[in-house]
Amino acid sequence: MQKLQAVKGMNDLLPEQSALWEHLEHIVSTVFRQYGYRNMRAPIVEPTPLFVRSIGEVTDIVEKEMYTFVDRLNGDSLTLRPEATAGLVRAAVEHSITYNAPQRVWMVGPMFRHERPQKGRYRQFHQFDVECFGFAGPDVDAEIIIMCQRIWKLLGIADKVRLEINTIADAAERKAHREALIAYFEQNSELLDEEAKRRLHSNPLRILDTKNPKMQAMVDAAPKLIDMLGESSQTHFDQFQALLKSAGLEYTINPRLVRGMDYYNRSVFEFVAAVGDSTLTICGGGRYDGLFEQLGGKPTPAIGFGMGVERVLLVLEQSDIAMAHRVDAFIVHSDFANANSLAESLRDAGKMVIVNANGGKFGAQMKRADSSGADFALILGEDEIAGNLVSVKKLADGTQTTVARADLLAHLNG
Repeated sequence: MQKLQAVKGMNDLLPEQSALWEHLEHIVSTVFRQYGYRNMRAPIVEPTPLFVRSIGEVTDIVEKEMYTFVDRLNGDSLTLRPEATAGLVRAAVEHSITYNAPQRVWMVGPMFRHERPQKGRYRQFHQFDVECFGFAGPDVDAEIIIMCQRIWKLLGIADKVRLEINTIADAAERKAHREALIAYFEQNSELLDEEAKRRLHSNPLRILDTKNPKMQAMVDAAPKLIDMLGESSQTHFDQFQALLKSAGLEYTINPRLVRGMDYYNRSVFEFVAAVGDSTLTICGGGRYDGLFEQLGGKPTPAIGFGMGVERVLLVLEQSDIAMAHRVDAFIVHSDFANANSLAESLRDAGKMVIVNANGGKFGAQMKRADSSGADFALILGEDEIAGNLVSVKKLADGTQTTVARADLLAHLNG
């Protein structure tokens, strides 16, 4: 029978890899709670129109990357979520969660995009997502970036990560910039590739994100939105920068930073890091003040970001930050019920304990203890059980002593 394998670009997480994931998840979720963010969850599958309306019909995500299928029960078009913001805003509108007060929320989970798998880019990938609903000022724009910086510091990679910011202004300014871009690209139409020509009148902003080296010099000379800001947008951007500086954060203004979804406005940002020969965006987001209305809700200013779990892990691995699955004790025994009773009492005290299963002679059990990664082997033979004792072997150096069962926890802590 043919052996089945995972779908290309959808990866298994094996036990020896999970400790670093758990370390990252613990630090990130703890920091979110420290800043007053509460957990929120939305379905993996959403109606396809949600992403078409929010992300934009003329985007790579909608045109090429979404996993879309027809519901066999009612014929509805459904899509595996390619990003988290649209679903969380849909849920916020549906349940009126901003009715009484603004909300700070976060979630973590898998996203899906049908693209060519490569390092740091997978068909199923995982993201932490933060959203601030109902906050209009630049203070929250700065807060979420300061929060990210705390995460990098706690992970030990702050020196590996670089912050880039930009503003993509408001609708009227973007409209004027769009018209200027179209006029500019039309004047340089002979330099546009087929993809750029197709997007020229539908989404010219995405041409700025081209990876075609033959177009790069021409694109670099294109009109910049940051030079066309109105008073309100300029004030917001100035205050945003002042708050970052007051927090001691270093950043670069990248006038070509646009993000891949149509719903963004004003502040946008990315944290980037070098991974091997590539530069990867490990976290990015921005303000999207019009998305609530776009999805049928009341006008609600908002800002958020997505943090790529696999991409952050690549930076951690490159920095030789490794985590082992921690086990306090492995119990070697002649009677499972007695060993399990001891293990439960230690677990009540917060210890991580493995009890030998599948029997076996003591020599075989000790080999399992050695390979478990535990600090101690706790030995419960017939003599220990009869005397209400435990033999404790320190696996790092092989030293062994026998203690009363009542004194075991104090001995392990000491």
